[in-house]
Amino acid sequence: MHQSHSNIAKRLKRADGHLRMIIKMIEQGEPCVELAQQLQAVENAIDNAKKALIHDHIDHCLTRAGGKTGRLGRAALAEFRTITKYL
Repeated sequence: MHQSHSNIAKRLKRADGHLRMIIKMIEQGEPCVELAQQLQAVENAIDNAKKALIHDHIDHCLTRAGGKTGRLGRAALAEFRTITKYL
């Protein structure tokens, strides 16, 4: 587990709590504009957590493999290509 994973988990737990609040707002009949605003906030929080995870992976995992040649270098490059499609 990377050092930053606990911070990412905290972000996601906050987003989870926020999402639960939005569900209650829907059940209580809150205005759609407010719901859309809150959903956008949750979406942004999750997107930021995803980016932090990917950047952490690049910094810690792929940097270690950088400069390697042969099979290890090719594997690191393939992994980099795969993970960047989630940005």
